Order: sequence, then C-alpha cells, then structure tokens
Amino acid sequence: MLYDSRATAGRDLSTSLGHLRDSNPLVLGLPRGGVPVAAEVARALQADLDVIIVRKLGVPWQPELAMGALGEDDVRVLNDDVVKQTGVTALAFATVEAAERRELRRRVRMLRGDRPRIPPSGRVVVIVDDGMATGATAAAACRVARAQHAARVVVAVPVSSTEAVARLEAEADEVVCPLVPSWLGGVGGAYRDFHQLTDREVTLALGLST
Repeated sequence: MLYDSRATAGRDLSTSLGHLRDSNPLVLGLPRGGVPVAAEVARALQADLDVIIVRKLGVPWQPELAMGALGEDDVRVLNDDVVKQTGVTALAFATVEAAERRELRRRVRMLRGDRPRIPPSGRVVVIVDDGMATGATAAAACRVARAQHAARVVVAVPVSSTEAVARLEAEADEVVCPLVPSWLGGVGGAYRDFHQLTDREVTLALGLST
C-alpha cells in the first residue's frame, strides 16, 4: 500500500477516526510533515486544528534515527536503546539538543507568533503525524498534551512500525494507524510523494498565509 501524498493519507486516516467526531476533538499536527495530514483529518471531523511543536533529536550521522525528542514546555524524551546502541557521546548529544532547541523556538515563533495556541485542557486531543518510525517525536507530543491537561490523548498516523505503535500505546489513550507493516524501512517508503515541506506549505495548510 502506497499513499499518493500526505493529503491523501490524511483523508484515508480520517475514515478510521469517525468515532471521535462527536467528542469535539482538537486535532494537533506535528510540523512539518504531520500538518497537511492533520488538516485533512480536522476537515473530515469538523474539528479545530492547531500544531503541537516538537523536534526530533537525530543521531548525528543518521539524522532520521531518533535518539529522543524535545517538545514545548521543556518536555524531553529519550530513546535509551538508540543512545546505547549507537554510542552517541554526551557532547554529541548536547550539540544536537542545543541546535534542536533553537529550531524549536524558531518554529514556535513562526507557527504561533502572537496567535495563542488553542487550549487542549479538558479536550480530546488527536495528535497527527505523517508516520512513525521510532515514535520518539509522537511520545514527546503526548507528554506536552498531557502537561496541558488534555482529557484524552489519541495518536493517529497513516503508517507506523510495530515498535512505535507499542511505544505509543504506553503514552496515549488510543493509537490509530491503518498501515503497520511487519518491517518499515522508513516512513517515506509508504508515500509516492514525500517531499520535504517548506515553512510556507505548513502555514498554508494551517490557513495562516495565502
């Protein structure tokens, strides 16, 4: 199974989320790739749309492999198995973390600016990404949502590894994923079009620019 694009993946994912429509959910996309998926989910559920900003801490020589993640409100999640297996030094880890903290602050300014976040307190929050390999980024997002007093946290992605689903089942109240292959070489392998989104594409999907 291949998704043509993130938008088509979002429409497909929405068919598995109909049970949430009457709960007045708040759909939170993970920038960048999760935002166009989330936009389609929010449209289908007639739900509020916002972002939840987190940054992957990638292994220096293999950035797509997450050794952890950072989130708003100083949330920090470690993938201890990856750190141990790769032998990343404390200095290398700190260098990556400092760079990602800067990027986190930049994205908060760009995607929020003076616009306040939609409060998740007391609401069903649906965290959406374009896929999960390790699940570290989504795990950070779950902890951010819980720190903001979400009543229920649902993670919804079009594709995931079995390991990431298992990890998120310990973080979220519900995990929804229609495609969980026995082996996932990378999230991009599930898409025909998996180009790197620009900041403008993200703000367009959020309805913040024209």
